[in-house]
Amino acid sequence: MGEQQKERQRAPMIRVKNLYKIYEVGTNKVYALNGVDFTMYKGEFCAIVGPSGSGKSTLLNMLAGLEKPTKGEIIVAGKHMERMNENELVAFRRENVGFIFQSYNLLKTMNAVENVALPLSFRGVPKRIRNEKAQKYLKLVGLEKQMKHMANAMSGGQQQRVGIARALVVDPKIIFADEPTGNLDSKTTMEILKLMRRIVREQNQTLVMVTHDNHLATFADRQFHIVDGKILKIEEQHHSDLEEENIEKTEKRENEEAEGRAGEDEKHI
Repeated sequence: MGEQQKERQRAPMIRVKNLYKIYEVGTNKVYALNGVDFTMYKGEFCAIVGPSGSGKSTLLNMLAGLEKPTKGEIIVAGKHMERMNENELVAFRRENVGFIFQSYNLLKTMNAVENVALPLSFRGVPKRIRNEKAQKYLKLVGLEKQMKHMANAMSGGQQQRVGIARALVVDPKIIFADEPTGNLDSKTTMEILKLMRRIVREQNQTLVMVTHDNHLATFADRQFHIVDGKILKIEEQHHSDLEEENIEKTEKRENEEAEGRAGEDEKHI
């Protein structure tokens, strides 16, 4: 099958056309986004990468309907974001979007299950059903044994895994992650990025991550390099099935080792 045919078979999840965001500062015009065009597809892990002030956070806010463009089109899951009013945008985000935050944004007085289930309560989902879904996604992110742990008793890596489960529990069409590993050490950062990539594969999920780090961006399928409000280039990474399999085996081994260490620690308490 040719590449063009494959391209046609992939379903677009995000289409951005001639997008501008212009701020007026005194008598000057600042182009935060300066004519951006691209398409992102269902089941794709994309990274928007650029230095501070490049426009990457503004672009993420536009895609999530948190800011209005000066001009241009943003089509997410078939809906024109730029045509929606504030109430429509709130409803769209609630029904279609999951968020992963740099600072986790967990409620410290709730345990892992309660934090993950919280978005479902806003939809009126009964408690038993939302807790069952929360437990399902906590297992998916490797926190089967930490379900009753309070957020403030968890490590940064565990809290971010809870954050990922919370983003997934609403069955979103798309997940936005803003510097999701910014508060984590390098080892935990690698674990979280591998987990995010595995979830994209297994759940056929669409994930858009913003980062300033070129190396972290290589975990994504494609990197959209933004400088001065323009997409300079789009790079593609080919992560082989064998590589993914090796990553899963490594993750499983690391989890088993961590559980073993935790068991030893409990014996000595």
